[in-house]
Amino acid sequence: MNNDLQKNNSGNQEGGEPQKEEKAPSALMEKIQQLGQTNVPQLSQDSKIHCLTIIGQIEGHLALPPQNKTTKYEHIIPQLVAIEQNPKIEGVLIILNTVGGDVEAGLAISEMLATLSKPTVSIVLGGGHSIGVPIAVSCDYSFITETATMTIHPIRLTGLVIGVPATFEYLDKMQERVVNFVTKHSNVTEETFKDLMFAKGNLTRDIGTNVIGADAVKCGLIDDIGGLGQAMKKLNEMIDLQKEKNEGLIQ
Repeated sequence: MNNDLQKNNSGNQEGGEPQKEEKAPSALMEKIQQLGQTNVPQLSQDSKIHCLTIIGQIEGHLALPPQNKTTKYEHIIPQLVAIEQNPKIEGVLIILNTVGGDVEAGLAISEMLATLSKPTVSIVLGGGHSIGVPIAVSCDYSFITETATMTIHPIRLTGLVIGVPATFEYLDKMQERVVNFVTKHSNVTEETFKDLMFAKGNLTRDIGTNVIGADAVKCGLIDDIGGLGQAMKKLNEMIDLQKEKNEGLIQ
């Protein structure tokens, strides 16, 4: 009897229907889902570059609907802090395909990237619109693909807007923060950037300009046209240059 039971059990395991095993989510994924935080990014032994993606809509202080593809700034900022502390990471590659989003969240990410001590390179793929523009230019060197676009327009408020002079002044000051950051971290002049921002007729029934690929480079907004290969090559060159400088300082 025991032998028959063992055979039946082994038959069910070997020849019968395979038992479904539910894979438990990794600890890293659980931390990102539950807390929006992660430990120091893990790299393979041969990798010295960390890739960070900023896609969809940049979510700020208000949670967006669940069907929206979002990048949460409370997820990005801890990763940037971890990258800065990890000696194995020597460079950061930023991949952008965003429609924009929360102004203050976008500026926070931009300032974090601009103040990293490690070389950074950004690539605009598809689109780097609205507040995605400061993020793209915050890196040490920026690329845009030939088909990618960047929409530059004035800052807008959603919801209830109080029609008083103080509201206009608040918007104007917030807009100046964006203009100053972009002109400081790129080769575009303030006059050119504001002309693109307030241009009429380029966007249907709206104010602003949709800049495509080569035009973004011509106006000085982006450094060069290129994709992944060019960006990786440039980032490796910058990493080697920083190593040489550090060695020179040590000696």
